[in-house]
Amino acid sequence: MAKPGQTGIARIISAARYSWQGLKACWQMEAAFRQEVSLALVLVPLGLYVGDGGAEKALLVGACFLVMVVEVLNSAVEAVVDRVGHEKHELSGLAKDLGSAAVFLSLFALGTTWLLILFF
Repeated sequence: MAKPGQTGIARIISAARYSWQGLKACWQMEAAFRQEVSLALVLVPLGLYVGDGGAEKALLVGACFLVMVVEVLNSAVEAVVDRVGHEKHELSGLAKDLGSAAVFLSLFALGTTWLLILFF
């Protein structure tokens, strides 16, 4: 059964607006996201320049975007946990730690991708 609400171009416009609001909020509230965007502003053009062929360019640039995607998801997890409550709880801490671990792994993947392509 289809979900009630907007369809067609109106739905696409609304979805784009919500996405922009999410990116704006992440930029305003998350220093890590701002740092990762700054890194991407350097690495994306560099990756397009140093990549040898489409596959290497896609890997170098895609790894940069992966980090930002994971950071946005981590921020979403943190927002939900904080919405539930600020008191200490084992599962709340675990959720935040797992989100942080996901960001760390995406940064590790970024570094590994760049090292493997540039030096091997």
